Amino acid sequence: MTLLDGSDAPADGEGSVQVALDPKDEIKGAKVFAVYGKGGIGKSTTSSNLSAAFSKLGHRVLQIGCDPKHDSTFTLTKKMMPTVIDVLEEVDFHAEELRTEDFMFEGYNGVMCVEAGGPPAGTGCGGYVVGQTVKLLKQHHLLEDTDVVIFDVLGDVVCGGFAAPLQHADNAIVVAANDFDSIFAMNRIVAAINAKAKNYDVKLAGVVANRSAATDEIDRFADATGMQRLAHFADLDAIRRSRLKKCTLFEMEDSPEVEAAREEYMNLARKLWDGVEHSEATPMKDRDIFEFLGFE
Repeated sequence: MTLLDGSDAPADGEGSVQVALDPKDEIKGAKVFAVYGKGGIGKSTTSSNLSAAFSKLGHRVLQIGCDPKHDSTFTLTKKMMPTVIDVLEEVDFHAEELRTEDFMFEGYNGVMCVEAGGPPAGTGCGGYVVGQTVKLLKQHHLLEDTDVVIFDVLGDVVCGGFAAPLQHADNAIVVAANDFDSIFAMNRIVAAINAKAKNYDVKLAGVVANRSAATDEIDRFADATGMQRLAHFADLDAIRRSRLKKCTLFEMEDSPEVEAAREEYMNLARKLWDGVEHSEATPMKDRDIFEFLGFE
């Protein structure tokens, strides 16, 4: 296998071009989570509320958005922030000219927020963008006082580039709804996590059921493949409205359903902080999952 830096390394997947982690860029000292799932399934909402929950537990949290549309953290910061790639381009990629406040912003309850951004559509590699972001954070010593790092990763793209956060993460979390498309995407993501786990420390923590009244299909798939369900968030209008109001659930008006969702996020944060038993999941072949979930 040839890496994007031109070197050779043991393959952690079937692809011929991948992005390798420079050992100097390893994140040490913090618990690192990478959040994946089908596009539009609510990864950013999950990540931001989970970041808020971790902060409520007294932890120092950094959330890194890994999507070119850079909207991962706006419910925490109340604004669309400039991306790392944008600010690096402004100084001709001389990172030493940047100040911390150029690319990192404090959000709700002290959560620190960074938007990595991405290359222009159809060009470049998302893995390079993630790598440059982590390198910049390390150069500015911003990871040394951090307890929790959450990577919120673009859609269901699990190419060698956008799988790069898995090289940094201790735990991978998949967000899925109780439907065919998101479970199909989750199956592919589990395969990507297993591939990266050959050469890196990342493990599958489990699935967060989101935007779903029931969890029967998610649970059936999880049982069949060896996953665990970590949390369940119903399709609440309050969650939709929180995005429109540019805030987390912790800032919404109290109601029984909002308070229940907040407590579920707090329980998820406690569970992840204490350490979950990792899932040794075995993904299905595409034809098998179609037969497993499909209807006659």
